[in-house]
Amino acid sequence: QVQLVESGGGLVQTGGSLRLSCAASGSIFSINNMAWYRQAPGKQRELVARIIRASITDYSAPVKGRFTISRDNAKNQVYLQMNSLKPEDTAVYYCAAATSGDYSARYDYWGQGTQVTVSS
Repeated sequence: QVQLVESGGGLVQTGGSLRLSCAASGSIFSINNMAWYRQAPGKQRELVARIIRASITDYSAPVKGRFTISRDNAKNQVYLQMNSLKPEDTAVYYCAAATSGDYSARYDYWGQGTQVTVSS
């Protein structure tokens, strides 16, 4: 089993920045891919960014060029640096981990989420 705990969410003005962190514990040796998802009120959960096999990064179109995902294996952490935030980035952000290293891996473990609110 893997436990994921997110932190770093909060309220920020348009154009501001936030850095989300996700701490992994448990059977972390089994983790290959990690990702950040988000879910806004009334919308489906969507992929924001992911790291494939600890080296390949991939971003959704709405956040590309503004968000950066990174992973620190020594600290068992994954981060999401969010710059130039917009009101439409408001959502609950979830950290996810997959035991598979496939590009289309299904995520097996999820955190509880952290709220990000961007005011206009």
